[in-house]
Amino acid sequence: MKRHLTLLVLLAITISCKAQHEITEIETQYEHDLTSRPKLVVGIVVDQMRYDYLTRFYNRFREGGFKRMINEGFNCKNNHFNYIPTKTGPGHASVYTGTTPKYHGIIANDWYDKDAKQMVYCAGDDSVESVGTISSSGKMSPQRMLTTSFADENRLFTQMRGKTIGISMKDRGAILPAGHTANGAYWFHGKNEGKWISSTFYMNDLPQWVKDFNNSNVAQSYFKVWNTLYDINTYVESGSDLNNFEGGFKGKETATFPYDLAALKDSNGGFDILKATAYGNDLTTDFALAAIDGEQLGKDNITDVLALSYSSTDYVGHNFGVNSKEVQDTYLRLDKDLERLFNHLDATVGKGEYTVFLTADHGAVDVPSYLQSVKIPAGYLNNSKTKADFNEFMTATFGASDLVENVSNDQIFLNREKLKTLDLDLDDVQEAIVDELITYENVYKVYSSKTMSTMSFDSGVEQLLQKGYNQRRSGDILVVPNPAHISYSKTGSTHGSGLNYDTHVPLLFFGKGIKHGETFQKTVIPDIAPTISAFLGISFPNGATGQPLGFVLD
Repeated sequence: MKRHLTLLVLLAITISCKAQHEITEIETQYEHDLTSRPKLVVGIVVDQMRYDYLTRFYNRFREGGFKRMINEGFNCKNNHFNYIPTKTGPGHASVYTGTTPKYHGIIANDWYDKDAKQMVYCAGDDSVESVGTISSSGKMSPQRMLTTSFADENRLFTQMRGKTIGISMKDRGAILPAGHTANGAYWFHGKNEGKWISSTFYMNDLPQWVKDFNNSNVAQSYFKVWNTLYDINTYVESGSDLNNFEGGFKGKETATFPYDLAALKDSNGGFDILKATAYGNDLTTDFALAAIDGEQLGKDNITDVLALSYSSTDYVGHNFGVNSKEVQDTYLRLDKDLERLFNHLDATVGKGEYTVFLTADHGAVDVPSYLQSVKIPAGYLNNSKTKADFNEFMTATFGASDLVENVSNDQIFLNREKLKTLDLDLDDVQEAIVDELITYENVYKVYSSKTMSTMSFDSGVEQLLQKGYNQRRSGDILVVPNPAHISYSKTGSTHGSGLNYDTHVPLLFFGKGIKHGETFQKTVIPDIAPTISAFLGISFPNGATGQPLGFVLD
């Protein structure tokens, strides 16, 4: 009897030890899984950054910013947007959702809502209120984005313990990347306030660290002279400072350095002038560093996400053009900001404990009037003549001038109810319009929504259009202008096409879990979110169509 009792005791001890060993192994594996992930993922989107800015300005960059990412990380040199239109809202959404407007639904910055019969804004939301401002600038949320971002998936995976913070001068640059479950998204309200604000979608009151930042007068400190960082005569990588291709600021006769922002602010929107200078990026970095500290990002082993977008590069590009001294100075100063950001992350999160990617939301075209001056085909669309000719065609062909509800974003929206009233076949009307518009000056391609919905394209502009076409939200007719032909002023640059100047943008990975290397293999913007998701071991965003770039992961 004693022998049986002894055996039972030994068996119980053995089982208990084995169970404890298995629990210890599970805990060890869990700790390993946690420590194998970065403490913080920082996604950086540089608004309107063409790929060639990396190469044009490379020799002028310092060692700690863009060069550090290239020299220590992975450089995808042939990275492109794979849809039209290349605009800010769709770009930010596509980077973080891993798909295109066809699925995430952000088809433009603003678009015509066929149900509401009015234009809507990609981040607009009248159901929420502003936080941190008395203006309506905070009535924003990601409610029009139909799919999740990788930041959303990280929140779900970590049982909402991993934080997500979105930051940008532009509301859409902060809101769409941060996704639907973010702890906070903050954007800059300029005018006469100069504050970082949010909406009740995220919170009912600003955190104390945001209030402290807004009360610190940091924004006011940038009302100073904007001159070149280095001797302007050494800026040989850009065009002459005085030319006919730049816009400039009200109150200053020429678009030339230096710019006295304190003297110019009252004529240029108050604090809004900062957005259109290199100092806007400085201010964004200041706020990002405050967010890292205030939110304690990367302070534990549960991965956080910081979605950081630099918008001033876009404002400067639109105003002065891609070949300007102003754009060059903005990127040389942004390079310093990146160095400042990485140094802060090294000190607070830990070197080798965070992962960064950097890309853009679109590129930009050289100023067409400049291209014309050097005999490259380019130009400006005569929209008033096109409208008059088109109205005449519609009246002569269908006996009605009110068959079009809206024209926007190079798309035509037909009045479906009016077509029914006149007993007109939608497909016939669409094809007649396609046949008419393709004859107009500077029209490159025209397609109907039926073509986009029923045919499958695997290359060319047609494929780009199709990936940007959302059956519920896009128009009946899609028009593609000739290369380098734009609807814009004759000064400054813009974007939106499927040409390489708009689609070819940087893609750099750097930090924990990233190999050192480079590739000319083609990558596309929707590959970014699946790559980060695969690295973190989380679900891909629910609409993702991109593929993980395994060759960048260590």
